[in-house]
Amino acid sequence: MLPIHRSLRSFLLGLSLLGAPALAAPLTAPPSEPSGLPRLLAAFFEETPLVSDLQSLTDEIGGRATGAPANLRSVEWALARFREAGVEARKEPFQMPSLWLERSARSTVRGEGISYTPRVAAMPFSKATPKGGFTAPLVSVGKGTDKDFQSVGARARGAWVLVETEELKDIDGLFREYREASAIEQRAYAAGVAGVAYMGSRPNNLLYRHNVSTGERNTLPMLVMERDGALRAQRLLRAGKALTFTAELDLQTGPAYTSFNVIGEIRGRSRPEEVVIIGAHLDSWDLGTGALDNGANVAVLIDIARQMRRLGIQPARTLRFALWNGEEQGMYGSWGYTRTHEAELDKHVMAASLDIGCGHITGFFTGRRPELVSLVDQTLGPVQGLGPFTQVDEPIVGTDNFDFMLHGVPNLVANQEPALYGPNYHARSDELDKCDVRQLRLNAAILSALAYGFAQTDVKLARHSRAQVEELVHTPSLMEEMKSFNVYEDWAAGKRGRK
Repeated sequence: MLPIHRSLRSFLLGLSLLGAPALAAPLTAPPSEPSGLPRLLAAFFEETPLVSDLQSLTDEIGGRATGAPANLRSVEWALARFREAGVEARKEPFQMPSLWLERSARSTVRGEGISYTPRVAAMPFSKATPKGGFTAPLVSVGKGTDKDFQSVGARARGAWVLVETEELKDIDGLFREYREASAIEQRAYAAGVAGVAYMGSRPNNLLYRHNVSTGERNTLPMLVMERDGALRAQRLLRAGKALTFTAELDLQTGPAYTSFNVIGEIRGRSRPEEVVIIGAHLDSWDLGTGALDNGANVAVLIDIARQMRRLGIQPARTLRFALWNGEEQGMYGSWGYTRTHEAELDKHVMAASLDIGCGHITGFFTGRRPELVSLVDQTLGPVQGLGPFTQVDEPIVGTDNFDFMLHGVPNLVANQEPALYGPNYHARSDELDKCDVRQLRLNAAILSALAYGFAQTDVKLARHSRAQVEELVHTPSLMEEMKSFNVYEDWAAGKRGRK
């Protein structure tokens, strides 16, 4: 049995001392069925398959880029886990717009008396290079600002440009990278560069993947170069050495294809047409095994469903456990769900997304819906000993709540302490040992309370109208976030969101 965090031990002791009725009081169940929440929470004090599931998903299947064979194996794996637990489950198809996978990536920096081979990783939606690689002058554009590109001038045209980055320290730096990359790449296109090489922002030469900001519309080869190799090139260039850069990016690309979400379901007892959906994405990038992003939360959702079924807990509303696919390449799985289920979205009470690894849940982003804050507070009342919890009433772009938000459905994103998430994000180091599995059990209890509470309460918030969604989207900060994640144009073109 794994050692249990002392706060969970104290919390569960409180359950036995206070008794179920007192803890369940904020969310009163129908008189015909006693509240099952205390029994559900107590289940995570015992040994469950949560951690062994996570180990199986990460160590046995590994990285799960959508479109890869490992991703298809993970779909069947998830279906089997739900069904072995007695949970109804199905896979739901959706369309991915194009296939992108890296087969291999290599590079060489050369100059007079200089030759070395820094490791590189192609950025998702990079263009491939010809067989044997593509060679061009290497030019430093500093941090890629307007002033930096202006100072380089015509030397950038037809060259590989090397973009300096700050070393990543935390999750704030991660979001800064996303914001800055969109502007840098627009300047690179305008300058007529031949390709973009980002200095890796991670220490110890750790490689990782970030999507090219323009997604499938990109027309250039783009990559991340290990930090030490990029710093060496930058020093040589600043010393006046002329360098060339050769990159060979062997990519598997193709047209639109079908992928699958996995949906586990516990049908509601008295209001089965009303749906509460909590989701985590099954896909990951492929350099590591996707434990933090986002296998940990996949395992949590499967285990919550398993324990509810084992205990015979059937809340009033239908509870769906969604394991999304295509998230890393543009939240395509959850977008596909909103298309498939568009006629039912008026009956969707809440959609929550879990996507920040194994860090302690400190509350939820509530999407600039003040009336949702008090409801979340109420659902978390029974687990307040695992808090404190603070709700942040701001909208979030970049994970699977997004298309529910565009459809006006009340939506939540778990706000988690970053723990080891930022430096290992999309990186070779995203492995099982980075996950605090004791904290993961605490999170399972917190999420159980949230899901059960929304599935039991009589309260139902109105779905936002198209006009209300437009007002939200046109908030300048949100619009800029949507552009940096390459999702604004689909909204503006009427492809995404409430009609």
